[in-house]
Amino acid sequence: MDSLVDVHWLAEHLDDPDLRILECTVDLVAVAGGFSAEPIHAAFDAEHIPNSAYVDLANELSDPDSELRFTVPSAQRFAAAMEAVGVGEGTRVVLYDRRFTMWATRVFWMLKAFGFDECAVLDGGLASWKAEGFAVAEGAAATPPSATFVARPRPGMFVGIDEVEAAIEDAGTCIVNALSPQNHDGTDPSYGRPGHIPGATNVFAVSLVDPDTHRYLPADELATKFAHLGPQGRVITYCGGGIAATSDAFVLSEILGRPDVAVYDGSLSEWIADPSRPLEV
Repeated sequence: MDSLVDVHWLAEHLDDPDLRILECTVDLVAVAGGFSAEPIHAAFDAEHIPNSAYVDLANELSDPDSELRFTVPSAQRFAAAMEAVGVGEGTRVVLYDRRFTMWATRVFWMLKAFGFDECAVLDGGLASWKAEGFAVAEGAAATPPSATFVARPRPGMFVGIDEVEAAIEDAGTCIVNALSPQNHDGTDPSYGRPGHIPGATNVFAVSLVDPDTHRYLPADELATKFAHLGPQGRVITYCGGGIAATSDAFVLSEILGRPDVAVYDGSLSEWIADPSRPLEV
């Protein structure tokens, strides 16, 4: 199984006994002063890819003690959430969403960070599945088989603020902002302070996928978007809360084959919390 599979591959393997299919979508609901991250249980029950289960990225797959949204949970918490949906030794996982793939890549990046390699992202997610005429299911997911998930953390796939501060002064490391161009240049101060982390370049995560099919663009087009990074050196991606950043990281690592890619987990939400940390516009 490749790390990116299409809907025809999934349709052929839909009933494989070792395959677990997980929807990862989170709904961002506008509220006073920002937004609230909500699971989509009702939408999942209304329609989903057959044989899939829903994982709650906003709650079960985030650190409940963090002041930031979506912070990577402990290995124990992550393992328990995976076991609850039947993911563990001897299984394979296909991840999908209905929001431009970045929710699926977030869970993919966490699985890899905890040492689980038998995972893939569904190219185009639910939008592509429906567009190709495949049937959807409704109702709650069936109880999954029991599983044992053994976490084997890989340091360096997620990095913290110290590594980002060091990267600003390191000519061998590139920082990439996955938010919109307007956020990057400071004309959209949605996160409270305008601008980007000093030295960062901008590759908008949404621009990596076709707006209609939600499938990733051809590899040569993706390579062009990241060509300014050069062929070597470490890359750290960030966004608002470490979600869109994983789509940039997925493309660099899994499609373009770049070997040294990390995601800044706290991203802009953490960076701007301290007014002394600089931003460029």
